[in-house]
Amino acid sequence: MYQERTAPVSTSTASANLAPVSGVAGRYASALFELALDAGALEAVEGELTTLQGAIDGSPDLKAFLKSPVYDRDDQLSVMGALAEKAGFSALVTNFLKLIAKNRRLFALPDMIRAFRAHAADHRGEVSAEAATAAPMTEDQVKALRLEIERMVGKAVNLETRVDPDLLGGLVVKIGSQMVDASLKTKLNRLKTVMKKA
Repeated sequence: MYQERTAPVSTSTASANLAPVSGVAGRYASALFELALDAGALEAVEGELTTLQGAIDGSPDLKAFLKSPVYDRDDQLSVMGALAEKAGFSALVTNFLKLIAKNRRLFALPDMIRAFRAHAADHRGEVSAEAATAAPMTEDQVKALRLEIERMVGKAVNLETRVDPDLLGGLVVKIGSQMVDASLKTKLNRLKTVMKKA
């Protein structure tokens, strides 16, 4: 069973590639990662968490529910239990969701998912990267962008993409915990060129 830890968990897989998630989210993600690893269920748990993140991103109501302090512990347990059952989540992920509902930590769930996925990517020897664009990218653009980032960092890249209409035609890339911004203008310009050619 899970227990809330009072100090960050140190694992042999931790590295500079992990997006820095501290506090409650980091502790829970590390605990879930260790349990999934011990159970040989890392890939399955990561897949379920990816599905869950998709549900959160696609539902303003669910997103609001996670952040709202209005619902009591029983409401939160009931909703997360029903969500896990409907999605067909494993006992490991279901118990994890019930635990964070019971401990009233649902507000940190998206950060927990992000931290878990960073641990998993690091365990595979990958670098986590995120690209935000003003409009959706084609498969070819995503592939070209991933290859360019891999060329830059010299490692396999686990690339997540998202649309941010506020960017007004721009491209923002985050590699691990490092933002590729004006301080890395040459690299960013190269990425934009790759995007236009794809």
